Amino acid sequence: MSFRDESGGEDSGGRTSPASDLRKPFLHTGSWYRMSAAGGGVMDRLESSAYALRDSSVSAVLCTLIVALGPIQFGFTCGYSSPTQDTIIADLGLSLSEFSIFGSLSNVGAMVGAIASGQIAEYIGRKGSLMIAAIPNIIGWLAISFANDSSFLFMGRLLEGFGVGVISYVVPVYIAEIAPQNMRGALGAINQLSVTIGILLAYTLGMFVPWRILAVLGILPCSILIPGLFFIPESPRWLAKMGKMEDFESSLQVLRGFETDISAEVNEIKRSVHSSRRRTTIQFADIKQKRYSVPLMIGIGLLVLQQLSGVNGIFFYAASIFKAAGIENFNLATCGLGAVQVVATGVTTWLTDKAGRRLLLIISTTGMTITLLIVSVSFFVKDNITEGSHLYSVMSMLSLAGLVAFVVAFSLGLGAIPWIIMSEILPVNIKSLAGSVATLANWMTAWLVTMTASLMLSWSNGGTFAIYAAVCMGSLLFVCLWVPETKGRTLEEIAFSFR
Repeated sequence: MSFRDESGGEDSGGRTSPASDLRKPFLHTGSWYRMSAAGGGVMDRLESSAYALRDSSVSAVLCTLIVALGPIQFGFTCGYSSPTQDTIIADLGLSLSEFSIFGSLSNVGAMVGAIASGQIAEYIGRKGSLMIAAIPNIIGWLAISFANDSSFLFMGRLLEGFGVGVISYVVPVYIAEIAPQNMRGALGAINQLSVTIGILLAYTLGMFVPWRILAVLGILPCSILIPGLFFIPESPRWLAKMGKMEDFESSLQVLRGFETDISAEVNEIKRSVHSSRRRTTIQFADIKQKRYSVPLMIGIGLLVLQQLSGVNGIFFYAASIFKAAGIENFNLATCGLGAVQVVATGVTTWLTDKAGRRLLLIISTTGMTITLLIVSVSFFVKDNITEGSHLYSVMSMLSLAGLVAFVVAFSLGLGAIPWIIMSEILPVNIKSLAGSVATLANWMTAWLVTMTASLMLSWSNGGTFAIYAAVCMGSLLFVCLWVPETKGRTLEEIAFSFR
């Protein structure tokens, strides 16, 4: 078994190989900054806005904000089923098991999207992949909004899941490949911040609008994303791998500012691409080499441990957990939990390039372990005291405070940083395959946790949180033993450190 080199491009004689001809950008790579050759009219209209992009890395920030519409869609999909459960079941006459299938189908679709995401991103580019992901998302939301039975609901949820699976891999990779090294952590954290914003929007809007209208509103992020993709550059590193050197340099220039000297970065990327082309085929046995095995283990391990912490199960069943804890207005508490996650993830966006990835992961997993133990103890105590007593009320508030603190701790590190590190450390010549495997592992684990959380909570609330706490302790040990610091290093330097 072997893995084909994914760098593509030219053969040894400088000619473009037939295989590389298949790898054309799905969307024109030039964007507005390459339109001047076609005439001055368009550029005259865009001159004032283009001038604003000539300094520092404003362009990279703008590109990140545009593609962040994808993760907002991701979060909206994740949060949609929570506020709509009762009304969808009542309107369509579904059973609880049918609605559970509806909720889990997004994970199934995401697994399929994850499998395809790496190869799609490699063959048609990062922008083209996001276009591919946006279209089924829109169709899926329309199918749900017009559904009169479970078949349209299920089809729409599967289509949404497929799009989300592609988005979850492509967006962090695109951001990592366009961001300056001193901003890569902050811009990468915007991916998770956008997911939390999408979840909060679904929770909040779901309290005020019918489920069909909520599904129509779900179309908006991808409807804005599609035209936005025509105004951002393709990933310069992908263009370099495809041998499109003129577009590569143009893309990098607009991302760094028109007045910036990019010669050093251009040469570094070219050296990295040339190095990745030396071997045309990677044998399965070669994966055992440190340069491949260690980053693969770290990337997959972090994404799996992120889900094994139980965060998806906690969010999916937050309302029932709060209800079991004795919180009366549990829907409002769930929205509050989503708001806390947004604020905490926003803090992470600011801290990632200052404190570093490794330190934040250590703080995050330590905090998650402690807070889950507090929640576990509070539930064990509640199960053995009289309901309505003063101690019972104290334990209810303690469990609520523990869950809020858990969400804060998760958002400070384990929420955003695994995706950032995955996009930074995977070797360039197996990135699409390895990224797909890591993303698939994340979604499979998310599905497993979501499907088992309800059963575990019905078995024992305290025991469930104790198990999640033990996993978080294991995550802390994994980070301390294996995860390197990538702050302030180029992608090429990170790759070289594993050789």
